[in-house]
Amino acid sequence: MKRPQVLLGLLLAALLVAGVLSRFASTNPDGLNRVATDHGFSDSERAQPALLGEYGSLTGILGTLVVLALMAGLVWLVRSRRHRDG
Repeated sequence: MKRPQVLLGLLLAALLVAGVLSRFASTNPDGLNRVATDHGFSDSERAQPALLGEYGSLTGILGTLVVLALMAGLVWLVRSRRHRDG
């Protein structure tokens, strides 16, 4: 199997995990929310505007694409620097 096909397969797998498995994320509070509730200061929490609303499939897919784009840019930068120096 050629390298671009492997990378495309991995990209599709990451998007599938982000888009499908995110629907099964726990709705139970995480550790910080639980501590705030247990100690009685969860009511002092201020709501922050969310860019894309609640976590869901679209948010998972976009987050995955952003992280992969940042990593691709970092790899490109390191490779171009290596090529220029050596």
